[in-house]
Amino acid sequence: MNSIKERITALGLELPPAPPPAGVYRPVLVVDKFLYVSGQGPVNVDGSLMTGRVGDDADKDKGKEGARQVGLTMLSTIQEHFGDLDRIKRVVKVLGMVNCTPDFKEHPYVINGFSELMADVFGKENGIGVRSAVGMMLPSNILVEIEAHFELYE
Repeated sequence: MNSIKERITALGLELPPAPPPAGVYRPVLVVDKFLYVSGQGPVNVDGSLMTGRVGDDADKDKGKEGARQVGLTMLSTIQEHFGDLDRIKRVVKVLGMVNCTPDFKEHPYVINGFSELMADVFGKENGIGVRSAVGMMLPSNILVEIEAHFELYE
């Protein structure tokens, strides 16, 4: 498979609609050879948001599913606001935020949902970058929010 779009199709993935900005910011920004993507939430294919709080009304597996859905949302946002996914060389940095209770301790497990998807789409060498995974309260009670930086081919 030559293109990222072909890989997405071969993996049987369906991208949700790209959400509009929820404030005064750019969804994506290119600086030099880097693509920065603003924080994305888990948008379902019908446009609704995956909501819940891990450790309360959602378990860690539901959180991981939400993180994977954020990955699909991010790919859709990149495609919508940047264009060609094949211009992405690699994932550089990921900040994963989990909407969770104060006693929840498995943030990395949840954010693996995003990281595993990126490894499937871009390959293990280019799909896995450096990462942080933290817990906090998130807007609109979304399960997970993730921002990421990508390196572009020159």
